[in-house]
Amino acid sequence: MRALNIAATGMLAQQMRVETISNNLANMSTTGYNTRRAEFADLHYQQATRAGTINAADGTVLPTGVQLGLGVRPTSVTMMVQQGTLAQTGGDLDLAIEGRGYLEVTLPSGASGYTRDGGLKLSGDGLIVTSDGYSVAPEITVPSDARQISINADGEVYAYFDNTVEPELLGAFTLASFTNDKGLEAIGSNLFRETPASGPAFVGAPGEDGRGTLRQGYLENSSVDAVREITELIAAQRGYELNSKVITAADQMLAATTQVR
Repeated sequence: MRALNIAATGMLAQQMRVETISNNLANMSTTGYNTRRAEFADLHYQQATRAGTINAADGTVLPTGVQLGLGVRPTSVTMMVQQGTLAQTGGDLDLAIEGRGYLEVTLPSGASGYTRDGGLKLSGDGLIVTSDGYSVAPEITVPSDARQISINADGEVYAYFDNTVEPELLGAFTLASFTNDKGLEAIGSNLFRETPASGPAFVGAPGEDGRGTLRQGYLENSSVDAVREITELIAAQRGYELNSKVITAADQMLAATTQVR
């Protein structure tokens, strides 16, 4: 009874779909989060009768065959790369990326991570860091006597002091771009890691070579569409129920077979 195994693969697929949707809904308020979508493909087929098989001595061939599918399998959970809406916060160290690109951060291992979460903070030494305390590359330190920080669209960071009129340039943020953003590996805490599928990071100034620009005092909202996710959730639930009914029907058929006298 192939139907039992086929329906089981269908239930597992819909379960993964629901888990992906639940993760999207859980992150609907996460800064810079991009929606994920579960994608599937059919499993291989058993060829009971192959199409094109010679059916007669005169060379007549079958126009169609008998191919019995064995279910479904997950192929990927894809990140839907799209710009989220910008929310004004007014924070000096809140940065939103308009367009493509990621801020580069230095992980505790010394490796580079990448994020679109621009909710930056100051460490005790004045170093600009992420909410988890990872320094943003290139490292920029804000003097303790700075009364205000200004960051322009090109990533240049200026500090204003009480004793001077002109601001002091402290450094400039860069952005990293990738050939295939969907190939990045999510490692949690709004961070990504480079993979062979994403290609190497191309680091440069904001606004150059297709990279986005920075906007101070804003944060990028999650791109999750709650209405769409609820619709997808209902469809996944119905798909799970239908596959469970196939298992019930197959079980009843097996029961009828064993009761034959």
